[in-house]
Amino acid sequence: MANTKAAAKGAAKTGKIEDTEFHEFFVDELKDIYWAEKHLAKALPKLQKASTSPELAAAFEKHAVETEGHIATLEEVFELLEEKPVAKKCDAMAGLLEEANGIISDTDKGTMIRDAGLILAAQKVEHYEIATYGTLRVFAQNIGRDDVVELLTQTLENEKATDVALTEIAVGAVNAQAVSE
Repeated sequence: MANTKAAAKGAAKTGKIEDTEFHEFFVDELKDIYWAEKHLAKALPKLQKASTSPELAAAFEKHAVETEGHIATLEEVFELLEEKPVAKKCDAMAGLLEEANGIISDTDKGTMIRDAGLILAAQKVEHYEIATYGTLRVFAQNIGRDDVVELLTQTLENEKATDVALTEIAVGAVNAQAVSE
């Protein structure tokens, strides 16, 4: 344990912790969210196309562009950590995207009920991303990588803003219209 603490203390000074289990875990989780973002980028156009509300479709289109930025940011994080950007299957995102596809299958095209379901599915994704980026940011803080902290914070704030925007669409019109269908 003392060796681990000493290694972590030394790593915090240099920003290099390549040989620790924590570093391996951190990088593994970066690979997980990298896969998640790449697959979300592929799924968002389908969610956009399935949307009834032009406002919701526009939100999905905007988030697709932002997601490409998140992918680029993660690639920058990998580069800063001197790691190869490799995706590792994210079972959580795979399940969330499968659930979104189920909502599309189980609801009628052109309804606000579908939009309400799509917002639900998208917010589940956002909350997963918020939890992941928040934790990864703390990990980066713990290893003294302020450069990585800054990048992860930008993505985290963007994910939070997307969640708020989805809530505003739901509360603004979609949910009330879905109830009356």
